[in-house]
Amino acid sequence: MDGLVVGGKGGSVSGFSNKRNDQRLEERVSAGLERHLPDPKLGEGMVNLANNDYLGLANHLKVKEAAKAAIDLYGCSTAASPLITGFKQPHFELQERLLDWYGTGCVMLWNSGYVANQALFSALPEQDDHVFADRHIHHSVIAGLLRSKAKFHRFPHLDLDRLEECLRKRQGAAGNDFVVTESVFSMDGDCPDLTQLAELRARYGFAWIVDEAHALGWYGERGSGLLEQRGILEQADAVLGTFGKALGSQGAYLLLRREAWRRYLMNFAGEFIYSTYLAPSAAAAAAAAIDLTCRLSQERPLWREGSKQFRRKLRQGGWDVPNGDSPVVPLMLGEVETAMELAERLRAGGVLAGMVRPPTVPQGTSRLRFSLKTNLSLETIADQINQLLGGAEP
Repeated sequence: MDGLVVGGKGGSVSGFSNKRNDQRLEERVSAGLERHLPDPKLGEGMVNLANNDYLGLANHLKVKEAAKAAIDLYGCSTAASPLITGFKQPHFELQERLLDWYGTGCVMLWNSGYVANQALFSALPEQDDHVFADRHIHHSVIAGLLRSKAKFHRFPHLDLDRLEECLRKRQGAAGNDFVVTESVFSMDGDCPDLTQLAELRARYGFAWIVDEAHALGWYGERGSGLLEQRGILEQADAVLGTFGKALGSQGAYLLLRREAWRRYLMNFAGEFIYSTYLAPSAAAAAAAAIDLTCRLSQERPLWREGSKQFRRKLRQGGWDVPNGDSPVVPLMLGEVETAMELAERLRAGGVLAGMVRPPTVPQGTSRLRFSLKTNLSLETIADQINQLLGGAEP
């Protein structure tokens, strides 16, 4: 207790003030942007287009059976970090299943996609290195780079000509270059030209990192993502995938082309070294989900066509919805109040949509975000949405 004087109103520590925190929070409240946890029963009995369980595997019988069997054998927790005793047989089997799924590289399992990205970008790029990221990249990448000594640049969303300008200026300069993008952007549902990015990598020699979190299950013959579908998987130096979206479990992985990167992260990434590892049941469930996903090659084109039809129907209703075939569909609205009002209107009609506002997205781009589900009639749902939102000003 040296140097601490506890007392005063509310038992506060003498000399400590929450003034700046209170001011920032009040600004967010005044702007109508304060976040709250929803009612845990929200979504029960509703058409849920808010979560990312795209393939419905979170409640698939075989996935749940795999998780239950792992609990019976290993308990509910690893109770240790992976480098102590937290790495169990289900984790090993999941790693092997991932290597078989991709047929290349080496792999690391992580507790979440956020910590995987944060660890990768805080540990690997060094002082003379430069990292170029799409303007709409996930917050976890930014969080990692803010801890890194590397120079960080953001190019306009999907503007690969601008990226090439930046790379051209870096030719012959000290340090390594990294380029990071999502294959399906989590809030926009759009995709970069991955083939062009692969060509840029061949031309400029940067390390290419691709976040496939929202492409898994939806794209590729085996369902491993958009890189597989484009035939350029082996061009990426690192691929991030998550188990908590289309694969219906929890956790994440990094597929790495360089064994040296795996060894480095295992020795210098605190997120891996000092965290209790993901539960064996989550690893077992993810492996079962991959097995199921691999068998759905004939269904995937139908899902993507369903996404196109869903978007067309909403545009016919007068709404601003971009083209595409991904499972992430934004309905662009602009103002926060409009997004909140229409999300509530859908909820009252039995449809749960994501309501996305700043600071998650830029000012003036608030939206409803629909996460498509393969077990729904998407054209019928789009008609229902148009009916529920009828009379609103798009």
